[in-house]
Amino acid sequence: MATKPVLQNQLDPNQRSVAARSLPGMQPLRGVDWITVDEAYSTQLAEKARLLATKEDAVLRCLPDAQEPAREVLSEVLQLLRDRTDFEVRYQHVICPDKTRIDLNFELPLQTLSKLIQEDICILQKIGDEHVLTAALLCFPASWTLAEKIGKPLIAIHRPVPEYDTNIAKRVQRLFDGVRVGQPMWRANFLNYSDPALHHPRTEAEPRTDDHMAGTYERSERQTVWRLPKTGAVVFSVHTTITKPNS
Repeated sequence: MATKPVLQNQLDPNQRSVAARSLPGMQPLRGVDWITVDEAYSTQLAEKARLLATKEDAVLRCLPDAQEPAREVLSEVLQLLRDRTDFEVRYQHVICPDKTRIDLNFELPLQTLSKLIQEDICILQKIGDEHVLTAALLCFPASWTLAEKIGKPLIAIHRPVPEYDTNIAKRVQRLFDGVRVGQPMWRANFLNYSDPALHHPRTEAEPRTDDHMAGTYERSERQTVWRLPKTGAVVFSVHTTITKPNS
């Protein structure tokens, strides 16, 4: 466990509003930069490093066919960071907003991304008629496990979600089919938790038992969907905010 909760000061009101929309609730993202840097930047990245060092199998998976898309994700992220003022991208390393120097390693692209950005990264590739989760850096799951989802299509991934019926599944698949290069989409969710842990895995056989409508902590994910220009894979990136209201 982390030594203490990693919390942000507040949840952006616009994100809270978007999270209240019905599934799938996707909308266009203004601009192409989906990366969020907030006051929990250094502590979230430190928690990612701890998780990768102590339970890598639980938070990192990459099937053989996803190696090239994973490298492309790193390339695309670096391009976004070059256009920002809070990162300094050099040929072989990056200076991050907290002044940490991170060496670039394209042989370990997801591990490198874990040191650069707060977002978790999921890669989905079209296999047959469905998009399948073929790689992920998932340090901060909200009540699911990477081991159960890797290699599965969207509808199987969301099977435990009551609201994710056949109609929603078809709409989400059409969205993944239709997302265009350079035109990312985003949505948000909102959950109440009694436990502030960022790494909050739960198997399908052991669903959450705490009250979803009450809890000491508020947890929200800013979820972005975008397409890689070369491999055509779809990236699902997740920025997690955890706050303690009235603290």
